[in-house]
Amino acid sequence: MAKISEFTKDVRSFPLSYGQQAMWFLYQMTPQNIAYNIYTTVRINSDLDLSAWHRAWHRIVERHPILRTTYTQYEDQPIQVIRPYQEIDIKVTDASTWNLDYLKKQILLETDRPYNLETGPVVRVHLFTSSSGEHIQLLAMHHIAGDMSSFDILLNELQDIYNSQTDNSLSLPKLSYTDYVSWQTEMLKSSQGEQLSAYWHKQLTGELPVLDLPADKSRPSVQTYSGSTHIIKVDEELLDRLRKLSELEKTSLYRIFLAALFILFYRLSGQEDILVGCPVAGRSGKKDFEDIVGYFTDPVILRGNMAGNPTFRDFLAQVHRTVSEAKKHEDYPFPLLVKQLISERDSSRPPLFQVSLTWQKHGWYDDSQKFNSQESSLVMSPYLIEGHQRGSAFDIDLAIIEAGNELSFCWQYNTDLFNISTVERIAENYQTLLESILINPQQRISQLLLLTEIEQQQLLVDWNNTKKEYPLDKCIHQLFEEQAIKTPDALAVEFEGEKLTYQELNQLANQLANYLQKLGVNPEVLVGISVERSPLMLIGLLGILKAGGAYVPLDPAYPAERLAYMLDDSQAQVLLTQQQLIDALPHTEAKVVCLDRDWELISAESDKKPQTEVKPNNLAYVIYTSGSTGNPKGVMIEHRALVNFTQTVKDKYGMNDRDRVLQAASISFDAAAE
Repeated sequence: MAKISEFTKDVRSFPLSYGQQAMWFLYQMTPQNIAYNIYTTVRINSDLDLSAWHRAWHRIVERHPILRTTYTQYEDQPIQVIRPYQEIDIKVTDASTWNLDYLKKQILLETDRPYNLETGPVVRVHLFTSSSGEHIQLLAMHHIAGDMSSFDILLNELQDIYNSQTDNSLSLPKLSYTDYVSWQTEMLKSSQGEQLSAYWHKQLTGELPVLDLPADKSRPSVQTYSGSTHIIKVDEELLDRLRKLSELEKTSLYRIFLAALFILFYRLSGQEDILVGCPVAGRSGKKDFEDIVGYFTDPVILRGNMAGNPTFRDFLAQVHRTVSEAKKHEDYPFPLLVKQLISERDSSRPPLFQVSLTWQKHGWYDDSQKFNSQESSLVMSPYLIEGHQRGSAFDIDLAIIEAGNELSFCWQYNTDLFNISTVERIAENYQTLLESILINPQQRISQLLLLTEIEQQQLLVDWNNTKKEYPLDKCIHQLFEEQAIKTPDALAVEFEGEKLTYQELNQLANQLANYLQKLGVNPEVLVGISVERSPLMLIGLLGILKAGGAYVPLDPAYPAERLAYMLDDSQAQVLLTQQQLIDALPHTEAKVVCLDRDWELISAESDKKPQTEVKPNNLAYVIYTSGSTGNPKGVMIEHRALVNFTQTVKDKYGMNDRDRVLQAASISFDAAAE
């Protein structure tokens, strides 16, 4: 907390703009957060006079008070303190022996250094020199002190001051950023501020949609700012066609990109009502502030409504109107809107919108510089590394970077939500969408192509190629019989100390099957089975199948009413159970066999495989649904379906004769049939 005695006539303090207040709040929450470290890198292709270059930067810092500003609290209010002098964080590094990858790594390490807003400096300049005529200049600052337009101002002034070789080549700005803060404060008190407030509250009335894009990772309970970028240079031919479309539709390229982004998120999420944040320069119509360095940029919230599946052309017209209206009302501070609209923040997400579209133009860059032949001049060109901002303030931000006649798509994303492979796919989907729009702007937005050719091949062909070789002429119990012949002495089942080999289990099941056939069990005859988990359950299931019948699982834990309904509906002719369960079972016309009580009779039967006419297209079991939408419904499963499923499970899990399976599922669920 600053003390009043710290401020002298040379050290002046001022309130913060609403944008700066938001930056200060975030800084206090996480001082090491790099999501608001902004930067730009330029290539200098000229013999550089380092002394003149140093002088130019010192002169620039003198010209702009905000570059000599630090931040603190005074009487519980954040303030900015302008100092008469601030040491510049300026470095020169010999990079003549570095390769490009190492150079990029070192530049990003420099951009990731946190700022101390209370001591400063808030701007850094670092020159990486490859040779006397080739340099990469990093210009970085905390967002509280500037924006992308500020970089344009600073780089233009660097060229002017350096090239003129004089300290008085530029007149001092008439105003400073603190004048903007005063203007903003007075504007919000006026009728204009009331009108702006009313507009945004009307646009954002009711329950606001929250965009839930399919993510690779669970969303952290507290929003993180971990981020990375994926950059694609826009193909010249595609860009040419998009410019022609913008002329034809009498709209801007920006609005076309925005409409396509809305549609992309609509298609990925299935949501028809989507909010996208779009930063604006904040200087439009304010000529006095055009040459002022400071944090002017502010997002406006644009709402896209895709209900009714409009054509792209109709939706583009909607977006055109939305953008035009928003620009008329862009001066209302976003942080103030957040405070007014959100009573309780969701700490896991950015407020109001989760995705954004940013247009970042290198306004300082002039293609003609490349042909400047004056040896003493400073010749600079953009040098794009990973966008212009570190970390990630949103789930996904598409930054469209314009340098001369070239455009690049810079996809900035939260790495705690998305993998790079997912973002690469989203970027490809966006380009495919743009191509589809160009082919037919009259197409309805749900029918515009989104998938690349590779994804279409995967989805429609590769992933649908689920054909598996499996025994078409075998029933499920016959596969068990084959295994019993192969490994008769291998352990088949173990339960509470009781063990059965494959041969023993097969023989016991054969005895039961022969017994059941004498009771009339043959193909398509349903047999209910209600037993507790034990080897008897497996003997019962196999015995029914070997007899040629189909089993109907009846969980003893089910209510009596449900069991009665299932027995009546299935018309099971035989019911297998245990002595201790009989009293809990409903009355039935089926023949009741207690596997434990009647086993002496069953064991008198032959342990040889019974003869049966059962085929793969005969029923193996009938399983009943939960009945949540009415009465339970019996689902009939044939042997061939169960054989196919079992073979798929075996292949999927890579199971072999050394594996063991813990069977926890009730036989009333399909999983038990594996």
